[in-house]
This record gives sequence, structure tokens and C-alpha cells, in this order.
Amino acid sequence: MSIAEAPTQVIILPDVPVQPEPRPAPVRRSRTDLYVVGGLTAVVLFFMAWNITGFPTATDDEGTYLAQAWAVQNGQGLAHYTYWYDHPPLAWIQLAGLAWLPALLFPDLIAVAAGRIAMLPVVGASLVLVYVISRRLDLSRWAAALALLTFGLSPLSITMNRQIYLDSFAVAWMLAALALALSPRKHLWHYAAAGAATAVSVLSKETMLLTAPAVLVAMWQNAAKTSTRPWAFGGYTSGLVLVGVFYPLYALLRGELFPGEGHVSLIGAWQFQLMSRSGSGTVFDEGSGSNSLITSWLYYDTVILVAGLVATVIALAVRRLRAPAIAATILAVVALRPGGYLPAMYVVQILPFFAIVIAGVTDQGVRLLEPQRSWWRWAVLGVAAVTALTLVVPRWYDGNRRALTTDDNAQYVAAASYLRDELPDPQRATIVVDDVLWIDCVDAGFQREKVIWFYKLDLDTAVAKTLPDGWRDVDYIVSTPALRQDPGSLPTVTKLLTNSTPIATFGPQDGRIEIRRIDKEKP
Repeated sequence: MSIAEAPTQVIILPDVPVQPEPRPAPVRRSRTDLYVVGGLTAVVLFFMAWNITGFPTATDDEGTYLAQAWAVQNGQGLAHYTYWYDHPPLAWIQLAGLAWLPALLFPDLIAVAAGRIAMLPVVGASLVLVYVISRRLDLSRWAAALALLTFGLSPLSITMNRQIYLDSFAVAWMLAALALALSPRKHLWHYAAAGAATAVSVLSKETMLLTAPAVLVAMWQNAAKTSTRPWAFGGYTSGLVLVGVFYPLYALLRGELFPGEGHVSLIGAWQFQLMSRSGSGTVFDEGSGSNSLITSWLYYDTVILVAGLVATVIALAVRRLRAPAIAATILAVVALRPGGYLPAMYVVQILPFFAIVIAGVTDQGVRLLEPQRSWWRWAVLGVAAVTALTLVVPRWYDGNRRALTTDDNAQYVAAASYLRDELPDPQRATIVVDDVLWIDCVDAGFQREKVIWFYKLDLDTAVAKTLPDGWRDVDYIVSTPALRQDPGSLPTVTKLLTNSTPIATFGPQDGRIEIRRIDKEKP
């Protein structure tokens, strides 16, 4: 019998009800975290933005970084003067991408005030990352919220994070690297991205390299299996090198990697930073620069600094908190070392790590108490919470009230308005200013080459060549606290102040700004 003639057999299967495919359960934890971090970040940014243009007083460093971003925006190179590799340029390149919008939306603000508004997204990213890192360190949701609020609402944090500092960009990228290293998915690309983020952080502010060991510790702990660790560290190294190599490669291609006659150099800048720059003195010597600076930090907020140091020591003994504790430890030791140079904005780098370890140690203490099992542990926890709030809330209220109500920049606003509206024929005038008002003078109609940052008069030979008759080629000088702080080291600035007459004065005595006309006929 052929195959075609074979009878067809029908197999009847029993009637089995078809089960519908299970639907994935909603990720309530992730969604709740999203609501918590989004709401708290919005609250902190509200307080950060309130009176951001008025407090604190604008600084020459802020104006310098903003002027460098202006140069990038306008195709003038990496800086408004010769870029000499003093800092890697990536932070103000990022600032250039952010600062144009506030300047467009708020044209009546002075340049530094508009630049501060551009810093809000950077601070917002850091706030979110502090929460994410806390959760990936297995902190409770309330503890992660505590870390975010501690970092965001500290009066010291509000004061420093409002300002235009390279450190804020570097901190955000290093926090991103730490969050990627702690990723629960443990994909190879997460570790490679962590390396790239570390490189971007260091190219934003070179001192953030100090915190890279914390990322390595986090990767070691997260990549638990011995077989995966080499791949994790290999991916991290690849991302770090592939991104970080662009900076020395840029200097090499321009012929500015090695020191030589007639040009700046990357290695020459490193030599200056490491060997030639004068230190700030010892922290424990009263009257030294380091002592005065740390005293000013403590004036704004003793809570986060003292509690952060104590919590860091404890957190080093807790495995899950060790990575941020190592970052905080390294940064604290460098700040307290004798004889080194300590910049005013250095504290920006340590604040998020202090906030994480404070919340982490608090969470660890609550877990050890296990309050759900006995009433007295609830009592201990309640007393500790009330005591902490009693100590913290009044101090933070006073500090933040000043930040929300004080206008310390009214004199800069008035001076910028005078320069824009009152000075005759600004296109022909040469004016010496600090960098806070540099962009405002350019916007007011002064020629870019004739707006001179006061530091450059005595320290830049290219600028000196534009003034063949020295100080007599200058028409105006804007005397500000930054310009007056060290006149002995800048003889040309001293001559301008001596041979000039104030034509407009703004602000109180300690923050006085004078617009002075140069008396060129004086002997």
C-alpha cells in the first residue's frame, strides 16, 4: 500500500485548559524610589534656586570658569586668554553647553548669576546619584532619602553648590562612576562606562582622581565571583584609558605636552601644580590659609563635617559602606595634610560622600537595634532621632535663612548696569576688571581685547605688549574685593589704583566696588 493510500490517524488529546501567560508584577519598589527621589530632588532644587543670584557673593573663580566657557561658546579656544593647562577643560566645556540658555532667558542678570542657574541641573544629577548609590549599598529607602537631604539641605552644600565650580561637574561624574560600579546587573558595559565616567570626572577636575580607589573597591565587592572580576576591571580600565588619553593626546598634537621655549605645556603645568605652587599652611596653625578656610566651612555647617568625619571612621568597618567611606577618608586626609595647597571649593568634593556615610551608619545602627522586637529599642531610637533633630534643625534653619534672604551681589548688579549705561564710548576704552564682570563688560560694548582681567596685567607678557605705555594706556579700573586682596604682588594694579579717581561707588565698605577713571596726567 502506498503512502497516499495509508489511512489517516487522528489523535485526540485530552481537553486541557490553557493557562494564560503570567503578567509581570509591577515593579513597585523602583516606582516608589522614583517618586521619592524625584520629589526630594525637586524640593532641594527649589531651595537651591531661591535667591541663587543674591547669595553667596560672586567670586573671581566663578567669573573665570564662566569666561572660559564663553570662549568655548564663541570659538575663542579653550579660554579667554592663553590656555596653559592649569585645569583640564572638560568642566567648562560642559558649562558652555548649559550656560547659553539662562543667559538667553534672563538677559538682565549679570553673567555670573545666569551661570549659577546653569549649575542647577548638575546639582540635581548629583542629588539623584546620591540616592541611587545609597540604595545600591542596600540602605533603606528612608536612609537613602536622608543621604539626599543631608547632602542637599546642608547650609554649606547650598552655599558651595550654588557657585560655578569645576568640582561640581567632577563630583557628578564620579558619583555616576560609583553608581555604575555598584550596578546590580553587573554587565560588562556598566564597568566600562564606570571607567569612562571616572575619566570624565578627572578631566573635569583633576583632584577627583583621589576618589577612584572607592570605585575600584565597589567593583571588587560587586563583582563577587572571582572569574568575573578580571573582566570587570578590564572593562573599567578600557573605559578609563580610552577617554582619558584624549587630554594628553590633545597637548601632544599641539606640541604642548613637554615644556619648552615659547609655549605652554601640560607637563609644565603639572610641575607648577605639584612643586611650585605655594601651600596653604598647616590646618592646626591658627592664622594659616588652611585653618581659616576650614573655619569658614565650619561656620556654615559644623553638622555635616563633624558627623561626616565620625561616620566615616565607623563606616570603614562596615563592608557595604566601605567604598564611600574610602573616598571620604582620602579626601579628608588630603584636606588635613600639613603644608599642602587647599582651595576654597575643595569641600564640594567631600560633601556627597559624607552624606552617604552619615545615612549609612544611621541605617546600620537602626538595623542593629531591631526596634520591632522590643519597646526599649524604639525608645532609644526615638531619643536619638529627637536629639539629632534638636541639634541640626536650628543650625540649618539659621544658615539657610541667610542663603534664602541675603543679597550680597547688589553692588555687582549696580556696577554692571553703570558700565553698560553710563560710561561714554566703551568701544574705545580699555578697562581692567576682575573676571566676575569680564563678560558683562564685553556684553556692554567694550572690545574683547580691551577688557583686561587684572591678573594678566603683571603675569601675562602678551597682555603687557598691548599696553606700550603701561598703566597710562588704561582708561578705567573696576576696584573690587578680589582685585584689592593682594595688591603688593601686582605692581601695575597698584599703580592704577593709586593714579585713579572713583567716579561711581557701590555697596558697603567690606564689599565695596569702585569704578575709577585713570588720571593719566599724574606724574
